[in-house]
Amino acid sequence: MDKFETLTGIAAPMPLVNIDTDMIIPKQFLKTIKRTGLGKHAFADMRYDDAGNEVPDFVLNQPQYREAQILVAGDNFGCGSSREHAPWALKDFGIRAIVSTSYADIFYNNCFKNGLLPIVLPREAVDVLMKDAEKGANARMTVDLEAQTVTSSDGETFHFDIDPFRKHCLLNGLDDIALSLEKAPAIESFEAKAAQSRPWV
Repeated sequence: MDKFETLTGIAAPMPLVNIDTDMIIPKQFLKTIKRTGLGKHAFADMRYDDAGNEVPDFVLNQPQYREAQILVAGDNFGCGSSREHAPWALKDFGIRAIVSTSYADIFYNNCFKNGLLPIVLPREAVDVLMKDAEKGANARMTVDLEAQTVTSSDGETFHFDIDPFRKHCLLNGLDDIALSLEKAPAIESFEAKAAQSRPWV
């Protein structure tokens, strides 16, 4: 998993509330178990018409937001069914951080396991950042995980809270497998002792 330390990038405004996981990655794209290749299908039902053509008004189709790395979203982002493909699709598109007032619990947890940073801020702060994002590609935000801050293009800074363990994992690029591998020497030692004391197992 990629480390997340400091990110300065374009933020796309997505003020809709209750954006669910089926909107993020529609069910017809859930057949794969690969974490790559889903970015082109992110928000497919809003992003493309029935003929597969881009919908010009959708924010991520607009030229200034095609390279967005941050989403500023409405309340309750990631609600709905518990599909890990949702953070896979966002990350494959290029999104590394999301700012909202609230998230569905399963989506929130899945973000951390896949190298995305879901930031929770009060509505007043999200409103300021939403307006900042609406300025387009010239208005770049900075997310500093170590300092736990989001800074607007105008230099206004907002502090966010994050669980220390999750922060450690993101800063060091540790997913569940990498965390287990950190304990490899202890696991090998345990297995060796167990093999000696219980050779019949």
